[in-house]
Amino acid sequence: MPTYEYQAADPRRGCPHCRERFEVHQSMRDAPLTACPQCGAQVARLISRCGVVTQMSEKALLSDKNLKAKGFTKLVNEGGGKFRKVT
Repeated sequence: MPTYEYQAADPRRGCPHCRERFEVHQSMRDAPLTACPQCGAQVARLISRCGVVTQMSEKALLSDKNLKAKGFTKLVNEGGGKFRKVT
């Protein structure tokens, strides 16, 4: 289940729990929370980064061979506003 972050919509009206960010494990099908579970103040779901794990290193992911295989085009800046197509 994904972890969602929430925070009080108006920090002046929230309790110590919702004034700071708090996390909730919810199904993607569940509706977002609208109220703090402790004080009932209005809360908003925050956009936060997610963790991504791959089996390849960053260097291997961005290699010319891998980019070409995935259908990407790599351009290298040659300076003066000119770019050279690598893959």
